[in-house]
Amino acid sequence: MTATTAEIKRIVAEIDQARSFLITSHESPDPDAVGSSLALANYLTARGKDVTVYLCDPVPDNCSFLPMADQVYGEMPERDFDVCFVLDVGEFRRAGKAVTENKRVGRFINVDHHLGCENFGVCNLIDPKASATAALIYRIIRAAGDEVDYPTALCIYTAILSDTGSFHYSNSDPESFAIAGEMIGKGVNAWSVNENLYESEPLQRIALLALALSDLTVSPSGEYASVTVTLDMYGKTGATAQDTDRFINYPRSIKGVQVALFFRQVEEGLFKVGFRSKGKVDVSAVSASFGGGGHHNAAGCMVRGTLAEVKAQVFDRLEQMR
Repeated sequence: MTATTAEIKRIVAEIDQARSFLITSHESPDPDAVGSSLALANYLTARGKDVTVYLCDPVPDNCSFLPMADQVYGEMPERDFDVCFVLDVGEFRRAGKAVTENKRVGRFINVDHHLGCENFGVCNLIDPKASATAALIYRIIRAAGDEVDYPTALCIYTAILSDTGSFHYSNSDPESFAIAGEMIGKGVNAWSVNENLYESEPLQRIALLALALSDLTVSPSGEYASVTVTLDMYGKTGATAQDTDRFINYPRSIKGVQVALFFRQVEEGLFKVGFRSKGKVDVSAVSASFGGGGHHNAAGCMVRGTLAEVKAQVFDRLEQMR
């Protein structure tokens, strides 16, 4: 029995024994964070469990079509929970203080696919080889001997589709295709999911993208490229950080670019830096050098300074680690 299999069995036992569940994920939730949370929520609800989903930031508009998305709490309920599932966070702090400092949770269960994820739960199901956290939720359901119903299938499919870049990324493994195929068999409409995720863009997002692309920067080597969103750009367009999902894919699509970067201003003098690699460069190592984390091909960190200073530091570090 592998360590992962043993941990899944422990999680199934926890689900069998507990009655009330809190489910949460990371700040600025993406479709895997939302999809895996709602997949688990729909599954546990169908089993007759008492389920609450809390996210410290709002559900993105492109995930609002998912079952139970309209039931996600933006404020932590004042009540006790037997178990809290913390999904896809990488670091416990990313779930927010309402979770990390919550004294009304009996036990934390950590489910993640980030390399180097912290072991903060009584159960820690961490598999960096999994294409998405939703794939791990699928494994838990199947290990429990249960079928995946349609609402759960829709959430799982959406999460895997997004985290594999519509099956373009290197994490598009046989398991991800097999799960996706099974979810289609459960009645999920692939076109409908694609339309909701990628073809229902709010106008302010496109206006923000135009400004972000106006700051497109390519390194002299042609191997690194970036786009930027500043607080001023939000003010001009009426957009928010929620509207920046997938902006990093544009510099990543440039021929010859090995690493794409996204500089997103969080506050004056502070930028969140996202990295995406095509495989040649381990961006988790670059991110870690700034105190961040992530995977070989996807990582992030926070860097202080002016935009010019931050960009210079990050591009220089990439050149040094070639």
